[in-house]
Amino acid sequence: MNWLLLIIAGLFEVGFATCLGMAKEKTGNESTYWFIGFLVCLAISMYLLVKATEGLPIGTAYAVWTGVGAVGTVLMGIVLFNEPTDFWRLFFITTLIASIIGLKVVSN
Repeated sequence: MNWLLLIIAGLFEVGFATCLGMAKEKTGNESTYWFIGFLVCLAISMYLLVKATEGLPIGTAYAVWTGVGAVGTVLMGIVLFNEPTDFWRLFFITTLIASIIGLKVVSN
């Protein structure tokens, strides 16, 4: 259950990073709404991270949370913000995914 909470927390990290990027691109009320989304996703992500660390080592949990957030944020950047998709960028994202899986495999 802790691993599931951790993955969901990482997805909310993607949400808050995406909302932050959208808030930066918009103006007026639309920017404010994206910023509110950022705060909501941030709060949920942090809460779930804390809950996950009740049963997982903090080092493992933080690394996985950050990794899920990083991978998801890069993918959202590619889809929503037209960020580059060159070979090396995709290669290192793939190695990050492999590292997250590796941490799960070697953890109790």
